[in-house]
Amino acid sequence: MLTDISLWTKGASTTATQVDHLFFFLLAVTVAVGLLIAVFLIYFCIRYRRRPGDTLNPPATKQSRLLEWSWTITPGVIFMVFFFWSGHVYLAAITPPDEATPVYVVAKQWMWKFQHPEGQREINTLHVPVGKPIKLLSISEDVIHSFFVPAFRIHMDVLPARYNSIWFQATEPGEYHLFCSQYCGTDHAKMIGRIVALEPAEYQRWLKLSAEGSLALRGRQVFLKYRCISCHSASHSASAPVLESLYGNPVRLSDGKTVRADRDYLRRSVLNPGEQIVAGFADIMPPFKGQISEEEMIALLAFFESLGPDETPTRVEHAPPPARAAPAKPEEPQR
Repeated sequence: MLTDISLWTKGASTTATQVDHLFFFLLAVTVAVGLLIAVFLIYFCIRYRRRPGDTLNPPATKQSRLLEWSWTITPGVIFMVFFFWSGHVYLAAITPPDEATPVYVVAKQWMWKFQHPEGQREINTLHVPVGKPIKLLSISEDVIHSFFVPAFRIHMDVLPARYNSIWFQATEPGEYHLFCSQYCGTDHAKMIGRIVALEPAEYQRWLKLSAEGSLALRGRQVFLKYRCISCHSASHSASAPVLESLYGNPVRLSDGKTVRADRDYLRRSVLNPGEQIVAGFADIMPPFKGQISEEEMIALLAFFESLGPDETPTRVEHAPPPARAAPAKPEEPQR
């Protein structure tokens, strides 16, 4: 059992390399400063110890402004190096490359749910390709959780009603531990999982074996399931805004403000549409809070993001039966 205990987790991502370099630099500086202070402390204790015949009143000493400036400026320079280096590492960790593959993460007491853009769904296990950046878009269905993969040196708070993102790029194939590092309830210790990093060819084979239709296609089914087409028909006489090419563009509201149609805005517009009314339209859409699940919401957002000109479903379309899900570990009953 003791052989399984390691004081250092080997890094297996590009982010881990940057974090480790910064950590070792901080460790080297603090150890060096600590040793320097210890050496001077011992030297001064010996050099200026009281000797027989010494008086209680020490002789006057001269103050050195150069010495004062030195031990003020030198730590300041070192701390600024800490600040800019760590800031660079942080920005690199939260800014994914443009080619990063988005994967949705839904946290729930007490499990992790993953949804791939190709439509694959997993519970407590995430398959990723080695050498390709993965962008994680996370949200919680209940309380605050934290997504922590020690080998990748990534840590992200997963919050209710808000999307957070972080990215990583695995550098070595293998299985890596996933933990929830935020106490989230009775079975917090059981909220664990694994990241399986595969070679690109092996990952493509896994995708084919577990294929069940793209996430955007499932979102189209959700769009039809809830009869959104009744108002969002993309015609000139429609009673609701056109959704085609909406994602990422500015939206003018009835109160004169302009917002960007990102995931958070679209999610709020579905759950509580009365909060932000688009200019030129009435407040007629019923709220879907409590009716639509987080998995359906993620699929719906993927559909909105992919919806281009003349791609709105027609009124005569019907939602096809849901695709058969790939075998997965059954959910544990919520306590």
